Amino acid sequence: MEKTGHLTEQRLADAWAELQSHSDQGSALEADAYRVAFADPEFLLRRETRGIRFQLEMLKPDLDQAEQGIDSTVVVFGSARFLSPEQAQAARAQAQSTGDTRALAVAERQVKNSHYYDQARLFARIVAEHSAHRRREERLFIATGGGPGIMEAANRGAHEMGALSVGLNIALTHEQYPNPYITPTLSFKFHYFALRKMHFMMRAKALVAFPGGFGTLDELFEVITLVQTRKAKPVPIILFGTNYWKRLVNMEVLVEEGVIAAEDLELFSYVDDPLSAWEVIKKFYRL
Repeated sequence: MEKTGHLTEQRLADAWAELQSHSDQGSALEADAYRVAFADPEFLLRRETRGIRFQLEMLKPDLDQAEQGIDSTVVVFGSARFLSPEQAQAARAQAQSTGDTRALAVAERQVKNSHYYDQARLFARIVAEHSAHRRREERLFIATGGGPGIMEAANRGAHEMGALSVGLNIALTHEQYPNPYITPTLSFKFHYFALRKMHFMMRAKALVAFPGGFGTLDELFEVITLVQTRKAKPVPIILFGTNYWKRLVNMEVLVEEGVIAAEDLELFSYVDDPLSAWEVIKKFYRL
């Protein structure tokens, strides 16, 4: 059996060696009917093979996370534009030195919002500390969208505690690079938003949404809808920053207009500090 396995691996290696040689020589890869299908990028990128690409984006992160013991996650969403306090203060100092009033106004806002970065970082540390000495099946791991801002802060908090953390990044027209605090073997890049969002929910035991923009809203309401319609198991859905969320969305209007039931407001909680967010999760799971 070992000999057969070795031969199989060698054939796979030969198929990919051809592609590598083209890359090393800077040669364009031309269509070749004789190339094995799984090593043929032109074939795999055809419109007709989209279903195969869906399956690959489903399988790769799933298998890798399973192999590394990532069974349960706490997903942290939030703005990619929020800076750390250090970065925000440096940006303000730069704006002050140039005398640019518009840049200074932006920098002041960044300083104001930078406290969310610290709070996301602290929340992740709390989750990591709880899981540090638990059995594998009881551990909770931080998972984020893998980018900067709030995502970086959460991955950073877990990293500082020596914990594994997941980053589920997405290929965008303006390239978004993974933040440096994600565990390298758990840093994934997606093409399809749908598959990425599916992976957020597959292992999620809680969702914490910090202030953010369209992407955060998209992910938040997807989760609320899945739980409301019972397409997903109930999980704690936590809106971090009461003032922000209540100014942004008046959920009570939905009840007043009869488009949701009053009890649907119980699907989520508002909190304003990391310990309160953790207490919601602890109470839900009786930790």
